[in-house]
Amino acid sequence: MRITTFAEYETAYQKSVEDPESFWAEIAQEFQWRKPWTKTLQWNFTEPNVKWFVGGKLNITENCLDRHLATRGDQPALIWEPNDPSEAGVTLTYRMLHDQVCRMANVLKKNGVVKGDRICIYMPMVPELAIAVLACARIGAVHSVIFGGFSAQSIADRINDAACKLVITADGAYRGNKEIPLKGTVDDALIGCPTVERVIVMTRTRTPVSMLKGRDVWMEQELKHVTADCPAEEMDAEDMLFILYTSGSTGKPKGVVHTCGGYMVYAAYTFQNVFQYDAPLGERAPTERSPVHFCTADIGWITGHSYIVYGPLACGATTLLFEGVPTYPDAGRLWDVVDKHDVNILYTAPTAIRSLMGFGLDPVKDKDLSSLKVLGSVGEPINEEAWHWYDDNIGKNRCPIVDTWWQTENGGILISPLAGITKTKPSFATLPLPGVQPVLVDENGKEIEGNGVSGNLCIKFPWPGILRTTYGDHERCRQTYFATYPGLYFTGDGCLRDEDGYYRITGRVDDVLNVSGHRIGTAEVENAINMHTGVVESAVVGYPHDIKGQGIYAYVITDQQPTDHDAELTKRDILATVTRVIGAIAKPDKIQFVSGLPKTRSGKIMRRILRKIAEGDTSNLGDTSTLLDPAVVEEIKNGAV
Repeated sequence: MRITTFAEYETAYQKSVEDPESFWAEIAQEFQWRKPWTKTLQWNFTEPNVKWFVGGKLNITENCLDRHLATRGDQPALIWEPNDPSEAGVTLTYRMLHDQVCRMANVLKKNGVVKGDRICIYMPMVPELAIAVLACARIGAVHSVIFGGFSAQSIADRINDAACKLVITADGAYRGNKEIPLKGTVDDALIGCPTVERVIVMTRTRTPVSMLKGRDVWMEQELKHVTADCPAEEMDAEDMLFILYTSGSTGKPKGVVHTCGGYMVYAAYTFQNVFQYDAPLGERAPTERSPVHFCTADIGWITGHSYIVYGPLACGATTLLFEGVPTYPDAGRLWDVVDKHDVNILYTAPTAIRSLMGFGLDPVKDKDLSSLKVLGSVGEPINEEAWHWYDDNIGKNRCPIVDTWWQTENGGILISPLAGITKTKPSFATLPLPGVQPVLVDENGKEIEGNGVSGNLCIKFPWPGILRTTYGDHERCRQTYFATYPGLYFTGDGCLRDEDGYYRITGRVDDVLNVSGHRIGTAEVENAINMHTGVVESAVVGYPHDIKGQGIYAYVITDQQPTDHDAELTKRDILATVTRVIGAIAKPDKIQFVSGLPKTRSGKIMRRILRKIAEGDTSNLGDTSTLLDPAVVEEIKNGAV
């Protein structure tokens, strides 16, 4: 399964394009199936309808846990590094993790969960989060993990969309020097969630919480009444594994659906090849220490699903879970973790790298980073300055950097160098992985051929990790990803293909922002701002931000133009509203009060103009004479913040 030379990559890529079915069938056979599939692939991008390994039966946890017990039972599967460096961490071997997953799965069953039920998980970055995810998969329940920074309203929206039966949460979470009241937020959310019958609460922060009789139970108490005997549920390859919500260009988040078979095969294949994790499947665990893979993402995002939990464990790897933030208790924390655990692979976001660059080299200078072999970047394109800083100061010019491009909907990495195999180029995701067939098209959907060109990035053939639908609304899936350019999956990203055939992602072409590697729909933020009393209308755009990559710039019309003093208070109130409706992650970085917005006569907001003003580029705003009120552009330009 692991490619070891560039010639092998070229051969694998060619085979994956010429005969995708036999290519993926060969890879899938390395896993444990209860029953083999009858057809490798069935697909069309019109409905869309994609099925991989049709008729195959398996359980993903048998592949992530059970099959490693004979050869890797005593090898660390999961290392947990807590938020507070003075607190003792936890190391779970494959045998211990298997035991705990089975116990948690039995707790779920004891609390009425059956195959197909949707389970909402809203937890801190603790081992119990990974255990809860795997416990759901063990019994065929569908997990929907929600990032711990989302508001009660956002949680309620997601619970109701998926009609979740049970919530797994904790009393609170630690993040840096903050304590976050998770259970209280869940309680607020559940006021409007009639489908939830049970809440399982883990103890983490000892935050006082309200426990409702008949609904809320303590995880620790429940675990006392179960055994570690829990046979895995047999699942069809196309049964739902999880739903993960992602922002779209309209206000309502989309529940992206991934299924058991294809997702597993793709997450494991990409993990092993992109990061060159050298503990091949099927081999007895080496006597020396297993390489340590450290992905800094939260499990609430797809990166955490694929490259903290499922991908590494399916490959028998040692994966590190970090509860804290890179700057707590100081800006050397990430490097302390690398040093302490002899981390071999570090996979983080450009936002984190840029933030740490701002602290200079003092936090790095006395840290031993010699264990590092591979560096990775995820969430957004990494700019050249950050790439070189990462290469020079963290990798010491001896660790290949894999600048990975992919999305929640993709299940795994689509375009990336293979560590130490593909020649890298700063700010380029380089080449597609085997099985991924990218095309650039113009706005009419016509393919742009050759190199040295730019266009909208589409994929013309399915890979095993592609989303299957958006939960409860297949038409939305079709409209969002497959209707813009018939016969193609549209990524929503613009892209450059250079003279070497290398791909460089140039950013979103729709109304979705990429803030610190997290996708946030402009409509979602506008809806939240407009809920604030006194706000008449708003328009949100992105602008270049030194740390986050993209910042959020909001133009706001209020019923009364605020004075300077009132403006500051109103801004604070708007930020509080956005935090309450969506979460702090979506707070605008800049708010400008305006008397009007540049609109066409048909009422469409000319975001192009607002974007340019937000970016500070007011020299050429194009023709504004067709606007309903051209004078408003001058006013906005002069008042830009």
